[in-house]
Amino acid sequence: MAKSKVKEIHERETPHLQSELQERIRHLFDLRSQAVTEKLEDPSQLRKTKKDIARIRTILRQRELQSASK
Repeated sequence: MAKSKVKEIHERETPHLQSELQERIRHLFDLRSQAVTEKLEDPSQLRKTKKDIARIRTILRQRELQSASK
């Protein structure tokens, strides 16, 4: 599953990835708020969201380095 998700992220354009990153960061904030107030239904969502953020940041960084080396 992770392979297809990475491939899917690679296919997206950079501006779209940047907006999705901001959306995921907001979602993580909301999840943390729910966790504090003990209203979080699925605690695994925190880990999944963090991993999604890491994947997106990694791909954005790779693109940044590729464009700098050209």
